[in-house]
Amino acid sequence: MTAPAAAPLPPDEHEAVRGLLGAWALDACPPDETALLEDHLTGCAPCATEAARLRDAAGWLSADEPLDPVPELRSQVLEGCLGRRVPDVRVPGWASPYAAETAKLDALLRDLGPSEWLERAEVPWHGGTEWWLPAEVLCHLAAVDGFVGRAYGMDDLVPGGDAAPEPEPEPDRPWAAVSDRTERLISAHGRRAPEAVRALWREQTRALVRAAALAGPDGGGVAVDYGDVRIPARDAFVDRAFECWIHADDVARAVDYPYEPPSARHLRQMIDLAARMLPAALDGLRGGPHGGAEAGAEAANGRPRVVKLVIEGPAAGEWLIPLGAAEPPADAGPPPDSEPVASLAVDGLEFCYLAAAHRDPDRMAVGQHGDSAAVREMLHAAPLLSRP
Repeated sequence: MTAPAAAPLPPDEHEAVRGLLGAWALDACPPDETALLEDHLTGCAPCATEAARLRDAAGWLSADEPLDPVPELRSQVLEGCLGRRVPDVRVPGWASPYAAETAKLDALLRDLGPSEWLERAEVPWHGGTEWWLPAEVLCHLAAVDGFVGRAYGMDDLVPGGDAAPEPEPEPDRPWAAVSDRTERLISAHGRRAPEAVRALWREQTRALVRAAALAGPDGGGVAVDYGDVRIPARDAFVDRAFECWIHADDVARAVDYPYEPPSARHLRQMIDLAARMLPAALDGLRGGPHGGAEAGAEAANGRPRVVKLVIEGPAAGEWLIPLGAAEPPADAGPPPDSEPVASLAVDGLEFCYLAAAHRDPDRMAVGQHGDSAAVREMLHAAPLLSRP
């Protein structure tokens, strides 16, 4: 025998019970209301149909099935759009990592609540560790981005930056120009409302991407002077993308926010830049506690000694790193027939974190073969690429 159908309810009571359907579908009704509603559903076909529809919809809200889009969705949508309509002005490939990483950081900032803007992020570099609020991180990024902006004739956000000469490089105070500009911008804007600082930083990032897109074929060769080093804009944009990602990751860790690394293509551009600048970092290490005669610049035959850097993971590739002096970036590299004195294999993401001084070189998981002194020197030189 089937259970008898419940008696029809008066109109007012019917609407009250019908109003419980949403909470019931989410299992949010107390037991007495659940029993009342389920008894009613046995005799009311319209409510039973609505209940089934809502319960099915509630299944899509399960915590086990996140609604956030996959990280690749944005690039897939953009590629599809560009495939249908070619833009009048394209962002050059060397500026694409910067455009992507600034957009990712902006998405993180959009999700920060008032209390999260008050969390201090640990920002290590080879000279120490800064503890910055997210708004102060943005001031730092904007201050360093300003070096690139000035190369393209843009207004400088740093107070007095357009007129004041940057300090001369100081051996005992690396990256003095970066530190001074950061301090001045934090003093001017660091205590403003977070959204105001975010808008200031974001507008500059968009202006830089526009400048790169409009600069023409020779735009990547514009010289960008950081004070301690001078590099072409095509490398400066990759450098800025790298720092944006690293500091966004610092903020994300401080607020316990999941943050994706760069795409494999962009990560490889960052690794390539770091690999080309490693010889200069090795020069900076000479005479320090990790340098030595065994890791000298030349072999007995007078040819430059090189180490093969093998990057594993999505950004896989190989680079020959000269152990001798080189003006950064060393585009030419060592002679193609140079025989490596050692090989160093490391995951691409871990290598980037090492170059940002976010890993201990003595605790890195690496594969190595050959001259262990040369490998050790390489590992200890990489963090010298970092800056405040």
